Amino acid sequence: MKIAVFDTYVVRPDGRRMHFDILVSDDAKDMDKVLSYGQRYLAAKGVNVETFTSRECRFCHTEIASAPVENEIKRRGFAIIELENCE
Repeated sequence: MKIAVFDTYVVRPDGRRMHFDILVSDDAKDMDKVLSYGQRYLAAKGVNVETFTSRECRFCHTEIASAPVENEIKRRGFAIIELENCE
């Protein structure tokens, strides 16, 4: 499966910069939907950010998904890769 990777940075309420990637199928890269996935992820983490727009979440590149990522996208519509300050 070819996927689109959206590089995402938000400032947490504690001031730390949170960095994660939102992964979606390459044919499903509607920005409003990608942002809604990011908001779902942040809510599940209990992180309330002031703004979450295309300024914080930008298309980065496409790649071929690994089997676990492909399965997650098929199941939920998206996958997340946590990179910095996502605990």
